[in-house]
Amino acid sequence: MKSVPVVGVLAIQGGVREHLLSLEKAGAKSVTVKTLRQLGEVDALVIPGGESTTIDKLARKFGLLEYMREARAAGMPMYGSCAGMIMLADHILGAITDQESVGGLDITVERNAFGRQSESFETGISITGIREPEREFEGVFIRAPWVNSAGESIEVIAKVNSGVHTGRIVAVRSDTLLATSFHPELTADSRVHELFVEMVRKA
Repeated sequence: MKSVPVVGVLAIQGGVREHLLSLEKAGAKSVTVKTLRQLGEVDALVIPGGESTTIDKLARKFGLLEYMREARAAGMPMYGSCAGMIMLADHILGAITDQESVGGLDITVERNAFGRQSESFETGISITGIREPEREFEGVFIRAPWVNSAGESIEVIAKVNSGVHTGRIVAVRSDTLLATSFHPELTADSRVHELFVEMVRKA
């Protein structure tokens, strides 16, 4: 893998610009991905937050979903934040009829598990594997999912530390895949993106 990997951000819906900036800060070259050609030109892919059902529908409309699955199965590293976590999950609670995902993570996620937009919140969480893991990361949760269950292949790297949601799983990784319930791209802290870029370099 090249020392400066090219990481694409799926740019069909959601917080694209923020991920592009965070990836650059983390040491990658970041580009938008909207077409099959662009997908074939990147070393890894970020699926941003937004609305998972909309991302699914647009990815199918643009003919991207099946190729994303093939790229993931072939070993392309992928990171999903919030709705992106849902897109990488094998099982979705609260899915609408015919909702599909890229899959790859043996997890069951629950859509909008933390509540509505008005119930969004921020809280410090500890994340295994990031730089300076002893320093809490400020997790931004906006209509976020959580992980109800995780298979044996899944490494749980973060849970909510305090409050009514203490113990809920909010970040996982497995081989070349990473997912968070929260939005690290909405903070000035690039450590989650640094973790993903390092995963890409090692892939």
